[in-house]
Amino acid sequence: MADSHQSKGPGPGDAHFAVFPDRVDAAAVARSCSFSRPGTRILTHDSGRPWLVGHWNDDEIVTARAGRAALTVVGCCPVDPAELRRHAGKLRDLVELDQLARTLPGSFHLVGALDGQLRVQGTASGLRLVFHAAVDGIQVAATSADVLADALGAGPDMAQLAVRLLWPVPHPLFEAPMFPGVTAVSPQDALIVAADGRTVRRSRWWTPPEPIRSLADGAPVVREALAAAVDARTRQGGVVSCDLSGGLDSTSICFLAARSSARVVASTWPGRDPADTDLHWAEQAAGFLPDLEHVIWDADDSPLVYTDLLDIDDLLDEPTIGVMDRSRVLHHLPGLAERGSRLHLTGIGGDHVAWCSEAYYHRLLRTRPLFALRQLRGFRALWEWPLGATARALADSRSYGTWLADAGRGLRGAPPPSVAGSLGWDVAPRLFDWVSPEAERLAGEALRAAAGQATPLHRDRGLHTDLAQIRSCTRIIRQWDRMAARAGVPMASPFFDDRVIEACLAVRPAERVTPWRYKPLLAAAMQGVVPEVCLRRGNKAEASMDASNGLREHRGDLMALWEDSRLERLGLVDGDALRRLARRPSAPGLRDAILYSTIACEVWLRSLARTTEPRTTEPRTTEPRTTDNAVPPAL
Repeated sequence: MADSHQSKGPGPGDAHFAVFPDRVDAAAVARSCSFSRPGTRILTHDSGRPWLVGHWNDDEIVTARAGRAALTVVGCCPVDPAELRRHAGKLRDLVELDQLARTLPGSFHLVGALDGQLRVQGTASGLRLVFHAAVDGIQVAATSADVLADALGAGPDMAQLAVRLLWPVPHPLFEAPMFPGVTAVSPQDALIVAADGRTVRRSRWWTPPEPIRSLADGAPVVREALAAAVDARTRQGGVVSCDLSGGLDSTSICFLAARSSARVVASTWPGRDPADTDLHWAEQAAGFLPDLEHVIWDADDSPLVYTDLLDIDDLLDEPTIGVMDRSRVLHHLPGLAERGSRLHLTGIGGDHVAWCSEAYYHRLLRTRPLFALRQLRGFRALWEWPLGATARALADSRSYGTWLADAGRGLRGAPPPSVAGSLGWDVAPRLFDWVSPEAERLAGEALRAAAGQATPLHRDRGLHTDLAQIRSCTRIIRQWDRMAARAGVPMASPFFDDRVIEACLAVRPAERVTPWRYKPLLAAAMQGVVPEVCLRRGNKAEASMDASNGLREHRGDLMALWEDSRLERLGLVDGDALRRLARRPSAPGLRDAILYSTIACEVWLRSLARTTEPRTTEPRTTEPRTTDNAVPPAL
């Protein structure tokens, strides 16, 4: 498949691929749309026709064949080839793979083939996605939407660009691909391609667990799942690096990694705010690990938010607000590589799975009113929620579809109070003053159309919110992972492994989120792993100074973005208004992340316009870590 970003090149740990049916016409599609970057690999069906075509390393793919079935796991998964072959040998229906997918640790794509049918799935977290499109009538699945767009010759969809200018983008709109003709598969579903290669359907393989475990019963399960997730990355030994911010999330990952056979390098990046206590907590944690190499970076040397926006040329199949922090995320990776790190572990995701949404109290108020009222008083004091706005949010019983339709009619209104988002389905999306009337029309139409058929991710708005926030975050991490792999040190976020998410979601929300304790589930789970003194931290640092300083120091780059704005050319923004803002980066209205969605779309459009290089190498056929001895013939 022609790739418009071949000049950027893949990095270690950056596995991505397309999947083809075992048909002559599919083989022709694969040949005419072959990947064009160096290192393209082909895994074939028994017939010799292409099955998987893409980029991966030998240590991130396991393949097994038995009888009429073939299975491939791509990503991080400690499954043994012999074990995978046993599953393949017993396979009688592709639906049986649901059970396998729900038991394996790690983060991976699972691809199965049986009697000419295909099954392709990613992760329930949304960190590994699946897309599909009909290319010359043949259904092709891929892990990146832009690969299919290139095969179709499709450019960005104007309506989708308008939707991505919303802040925030609500479910299900944030899952829609940016290209016409490309379809996304929801993370909880697997894609089934019929033997004819032209018919597809979805199969639900994952549902969130019922939150019935007590904190006491759930904490050991969370500890076991998180330890297995870390072990899946450290079991090969060598050197791994870990974030050690001093926060409970990264500290937990660091202590679990230190129990492995790998040598651990801990990385602490102090904030510039004098009130930031991260360094104190990080040094305290490191003191309990004498074999740990602890690297403390110079806070003044670390990039600010908005750094190097004009130079981003990464592979991006959708706009992402992650570009704002790209330089910050990647800055320390070369130094860690010099220290031998083969993989960098983060604590990202702990906020999303070990903690949970206060929106659960909308239901708890109706089922356990006295308990809920006591807790809500605490939340009101903690978050400074006004009494009237809190009462209105709790009384709001609109369905998700009605809420979404109402949001589509109020895109220019004043932002609702924060409690409305905390106790509701989500934060109501808004468009900013510089977004054009045409973009408002397109985004509003998309919202109202989605509202007519949208269903929440769960009937409980608390669990819906948890799942939506997990998926929103993993879409950012998914892009950061590709950026880090290209920089030479792949990243991994064990909190976002499906088994960890399931273990956390299974604990009663009333015990997971409380105004009286900070992340009680993770603190309980890490008893005996993390020293008690490190578990006592009840807050986390905010990077607001890094963001505000970055906005001021990089005003020139922002001005350059808007001087030659692709969004302005498309009629989606008022370029003059954005240029006026760039001249006044300290304007009172320019707060928090107000520019993020607009910058994300602008940077993404620029990345699509980068020049490409001609193809330099031919694909090669491989059969990595398979239990079959025969080498399939080349395409």
